[in-house]
Amino acid sequence: MSGVAHLHACRRRAQRRGTATVVLFAAPLLAATCAIAWRFLGTGWTAIVAAAGLLLIAALCARRARAHDTAWLVRTLDGTRPDMDDSAALLFADPSHLRPLQRLQRERLEQRLARTPWTPPTAPLPWRRLLPAWIVGGLVVAAALAWPVASSLPGALPPGAAEMRPAMSPVLRAQSLRIEAPAYTGQSPRTQTELDAQAPAGATLRWTLRFDPQPQRVALRLHDEREIAFVREGEDWTANLRLDQSWLYRIAVDGDTDHVIARAQPWRLDAVPDRAPEVRVRTPEATLSSYTRGQRAWALAFEASDDHGLAPTAQLRITVTRGSGEAITFEDTTRTLRGRGERRAMTFETTLDPVALGLEEGGDLVAQLEVRDNRVPAPQAARSASLILRWPPPPPIDADGLEGLARDVLPAYFRSQRQIIIDAEALIAAQPRIARDVFETRSDALGVDQRILRLRYGQFLGEESEGGGRPPPTADAAPAGPALPIDDFGQQDAPSAPEADGHAHDAGSPPSAQGHDDAHDDHDHAPQDATTFGRADDVLATFGHTHDLPEAATLLDPKTREILRAALREMWQSELHLRQAAPRDALGPANRALELIKQVQQADRIYLARVGTSLPPVDPTRRLGGDRDGIAPRTVPAPALQRDDAPAAAWRALAWDDTPDLAALVAWAQAHPRQVDDPLALLAAVDALRRDAACVTCRQALRGQLWRVVQRPLPTPLRRDAIDAMGTRYLDALYGDTP
Repeated sequence: MSGVAHLHACRRRAQRRGTATVVLFAAPLLAATCAIAWRFLGTGWTAIVAAAGLLLIAALCARRARAHDTAWLVRTLDGTRPDMDDSAALLFADPSHLRPLQRLQRERLEQRLARTPWTPPTAPLPWRRLLPAWIVGGLVVAAALAWPVASSLPGALPPGAAEMRPAMSPVLRAQSLRIEAPAYTGQSPRTQTELDAQAPAGATLRWTLRFDPQPQRVALRLHDEREIAFVREGEDWTANLRLDQSWLYRIAVDGDTDHVIARAQPWRLDAVPDRAPEVRVRTPEATLSSYTRGQRAWALAFEASDDHGLAPTAQLRITVTRGSGEAITFEDTTRTLRGRGERRAMTFETTLDPVALGLEEGGDLVAQLEVRDNRVPAPQAARSASLILRWPPPPPIDADGLEGLARDVLPAYFRSQRQIIIDAEALIAAQPRIARDVFETRSDALGVDQRILRLRYGQFLGEESEGGGRPPPTADAAPAGPALPIDDFGQQDAPSAPEADGHAHDAGSPPSAQGHDDAHDDHDHAPQDATTFGRADDVLATFGHTHDLPEAATLLDPKTREILRAALREMWQSELHLRQAAPRDALGPANRALELIKQVQQADRIYLARVGTSLPPVDPTRRLGGDRDGIAPRTVPAPALQRDDAPAAAWRALAWDDTPDLAALVAWAQAHPRQVDDPLALLAAVDALRRDAACVTCRQALRGQLWRVVQRPLPTPLRRDAIDAMGTRYLDALYGDTP
């Protein structure tokens, strides 16, 4: 071995010795820390503490090893060997970068090291610091192992407290809680020493308690005063409970919950409900897609996730629509798709052939995926958004003459009367499984769709917009103010738009209600822009006069109009019940409206030529001369008074230092769990006040919990103050009663 290689070996030995010193000093401290964590925090925290300690030790060892590098070796060699002439750095330099004099000096140093090998001085181990560290670590580990198990919880007593109790009083020495989650969750059973637990809904809990001396009776007392008796098995007491809902509980030993196991707060059992699956559409990006002529493939991709796992297969519901209006037909098919991926997150992909499924021009192909989870006995289902592949209808045939006008428009997708009935029946069936606010929102949305459909059919009776048509114009009429807005989720009435002849018609009234005579001499027909040769629109605007489309000049016979008016009345009743969250009451009017619409579709239509209206002249003397008897201003309804519920009554009683009705408050909390963010925290505050009625802190804590659930009163208009003497004099002077 050369002299330089021998020096590197000495450096590595110094690094190993320094690393061993760090390990010897940190090992007892880490062992003591892990023992404390295992005794008071459990196995999980012990693993975290051990991992963090090992990382810290590794970092210290790496730092100590970096201290014994080549620079340290050069300094030590120059300091202990005078014959190195302070040139030991030449031994570790690259020979190709040395000058001749440096190479000569390096050869001399190597010859000296070969004659007299060198070994760095060995530093002794710091026993004065290592010995106290090992002694302290051993004592801490022994104390942690000897510490009684029952002391890990607030409900257990230290060993020395047994002498403070009366003779033969039971003392809790050990406890454990085993949690067995339902099999479909895939969670393995676990055992913990903490009596507070959080487990999936439907889990089985098993308590094992050990007392010294043995009591006569042990029970698990829930927050609703029910008790579950423990069964003695040898030296242990065991009890089982199926966790279907969240509970607060105490342990009653011989009927006592205050002295044997003294604990200020009850233990919590939080039941974690199984969430429904979630489905997201990955392909296509848009919900509505247009069919391309000759397209034979429509790719679909979905992503589904669930907290405990999904079923390996899902159902793809495919609906093909044919026809238009109320004569539309549906064809439903179902396909089974198998997912890919892990049990909690799966991907479902497929490719549909629109032509093979029977998609025709003017029809829709609707696809929706339904997935289920593995919950037993009743799996939960979730559906994706409806994906629509639409084949646009053919463009209308051009009409003859200058009155013709062709438009290429993709029709709007909205519900028909039959679809509203189907959705209302589906909403009624899903009512027990959804929240009340979600049910009301969906019912109100159906009411909005019913209103849109009612206004669409009302066009044939001149009722396109809410409020009817405008009266004939007069010279002395004041400008009408803006109408009250009617906005049902963005469904505003369309504003007036100018037509081709340069004036505007109201969107809600037919041309006959605008006050134009046959000659139409009350406005200018000149085109706004210069005509272009060969353009039919410019020629029509110059020499013709078009107020509407030829399709709008269709009238119905009186009998058919009465049938349509009756259908509109039934639609109005259906809309009324849907907006009031009563879809069951809306089914009757909706079905009668559908039957009347079918009768209107089968009726004969009468086509009349478009002619102008000839209105009688306006008689100014008859204006504002009608009979106004019985007409009174409409009063604004007062806000509905809410009934006095238990949280508000308890909050007021606590504010005035009265005794609240805690039993009614507990019953309300159990009946309305969705209105409370943390029901167990509210019940724990009630339990604390029930155990100590004079506790001011407990009353304040309960008031804080109730403030989050008390319903705020609706704002009401303030009443005007009574008129005082000065106000009376002012009013008398204003009306001239006094000078």
